[in-house]
This record gives sequence, C-alpha cells and structure tokens, in this order.
Amino acid sequence: MSQGTPPTTVDAALADGVLTLTLNRPDKLNAYTAQMGRELEAAFRRADEDDAVRAVVVTGAGRAFCAGADMSGGADSFGDSERLFGAAGAAERHGGGFIQAIFECRKPSIAAINGAAVGVGLTLTLPMDIRLASADARFGLVFTRRGLVPEAGSAWFLPRIVGLPQALRWCYSGRVFDAAEAHRGGLVESLHAPEALLPAAMAIAREIADSTAPVAVALTRQLLWRFTAEPLPDDLLALDSALNRTLGAGPDVREGVVAFLDKRAAQFPGRVSSDMPPQYPWWEPK
Repeated sequence: MSQGTPPTTVDAALADGVLTLTLNRPDKLNAYTAQMGRELEAAFRRADEDDAVRAVVVTGAGRAFCAGADMSGGADSFGDSERLFGAAGAAERHGGGFIQAIFECRKPSIAAINGAAVGVGLTLTLPMDIRLASADARFGLVFTRRGLVPEAGSAWFLPRIVGLPQALRWCYSGRVFDAAEAHRGGLVESLHAPEALLPAAMAIAREIADSTAPVAVALTRQLLWRFTAEPLPDDLLALDSALNRTLGAGPDVREGVVAFLDKRAAQFPGRVSSDMPPQYPWWEPK
C-alpha cells in the first residue's frame, strides 16, 4: 500500500464460487463512508462480470454489521454530500452507486447480519436477495429521527420485502428494534447464534454454487425482482415462455436432464458473461 493510501474498508475473498465481502472498519462499528460505498460498488460490479463468482455473501468484521453512516463530522455529515458520498457528491448518489450495483448484479447475494445494522447499514442489505441475522443483531430505519427520509431506494425495496404496513411502521417511528422483531416482520429469513451465522449463509451460497445453472439463476433473479410488483402476469407469461424455449434448446438444459437421469451432479457449461439469451435484458429498449 503506497504512503497516504487509506486502508480498504471492504475485504474480498473468493473460494469455490462464493465471494465473501466483509465490511472492515471494526473500530468504527463498520460505519459507512464514501470509500466503503465505492468499494462495495466496485466489488459487486466485478462479481457481476466474473464467472468464477456464483454467489456473494456480505458480513461485517467485529461486533457490528454496519452501524450506519459515519457521523464523525457531526450534523454537517449529511449536509456535506462530498464528505459522506465522495467527490461526485449528490450526482454520484443520484446514479445509484452501490445500491444499483447490488441490484443489477446477476449473482445472488446474501447478507449475514452479524450485529447492528442501522440506517444505511440496513438499507444496503435490501437489494440483496437473502438476509440472515445473528440473534443479538439490532436494526433501525432511523432516518426520521435524524430529520431525513429513507434513502438508498429503501422506500421501493422495503415494502416488497416486508409489506407496506410493516415498512410504514418501522420507517415512521425510526426506532431501533431487535432481531426477533426483524424476523417476525419478514426482514430476515432466520436467526442464528453468532458463531453459526456465517456458516449458515455459506451453506445457502454453496447450495446455489454447487447445484444450479449460472445463467438460469441470473435470469431468475431478474424475473423475480422486476415482475414482483406488476399488476398482471401477461408480460411475464410471454417472457418466461420465450426464455424457456431458448434455454431448452441450449447446452445447460441438456446437461441438467442428463445429469438428473445419470444421478450425478450437473456441470453446467453456460456462463453469465457470454451466454445470456437474446431476450436479456428485456427491460431495455432494443
């Protein structure tokens, strides 16, 4: 590391198809900074393009997941967009940054929430696909208690995950709540003893990495996220039929069927970087 270069705030480790990203400012409870946002964005962009990555697990170093935005600058932390979000400031923030990168990533992502997840520390997990938590984690959508509105697209993501009534209740009050309430409200899938949390997240990631077709998973992720709020299934019915006709004539389906008949693990040849079907991305004008 050259003199004057700040240490990284997100550590990355890839093993057997699973990329583990660890928020790494434990002395600050992994409080979010502009640098952390940039590093998260870059990590998810790389994961999206890297065929060696089949799933992403995100967790925190030490006793917190992410205790919110770094407010060491006091009240000016939120008024000064450059301090909080980086040199590009509000323009960069408007572009979506790490939230857009997580949402657009074609690889499934799992949040292993090992401690406090407050403010942006919670909203950064919402575009991820699966959330597990330590039984002693705490959560808070504290924006109204700071004079702010829910950020990072959370007013779009949160109701899709927990339903509108629960989203309204948590966002209006801005209070911090425990893991049991997060579980009851549908924010997290399951609760675990601290030492069992990361192994549980890795088991889910391993099941995806070891048993599924990369292209099919990438397409399935986009279908579920992008059609969940559509009022009618008509467009989806046309699209999933077209996708399955294309996939059905390809090598992944042949391998999946033969592997099933042979009672062996499939070795899917399709790659997300090069083998997405012509219908993708269907939401962009052709």
